[in-house]
Amino acid sequence: MAPLIHLPASTVQGELTPAGQRPGADSGDPQLGTLPLDGGTDAQIGIWECRPGGWPVVDRPNTETCYIISGKATLIDDETGTAVEVSAGDFLVLPPGWSGRWDVTDTVRKAYAIF
Repeated sequence: MAPLIHLPASTVQGELTPAGQRPGADSGDPQLGTLPLDGGTDAQIGIWECRPGGWPVVDRPNTETCYIISGKATLIDDETGTAVEVSAGDFLVLPPGWSGRWDVTDTVRKAYAIF
């Protein structure tokens, strides 16, 4: 059994490990910071941050749920053409097969779980 994971606000809002530019970026310089956590399952969980920039997402292979801690981004859904602006306090579910686009306009920090 995995132990309880508790991240105090100072950790959630603190420095993250630099992870380079977001793969597939086609605008800006979306540099990433990460704090991956071991939840004792195959799920990927943690804190993720991205500086301004954009990239396409084509046919997601998995489901991602995330809670936006800070920042702003626009997500465009390829199927519907709908553009959604997300910011602090928003919750997202990106299902398997989702295609669209992320455009980060103000450095985004999120808590995520990918299954």
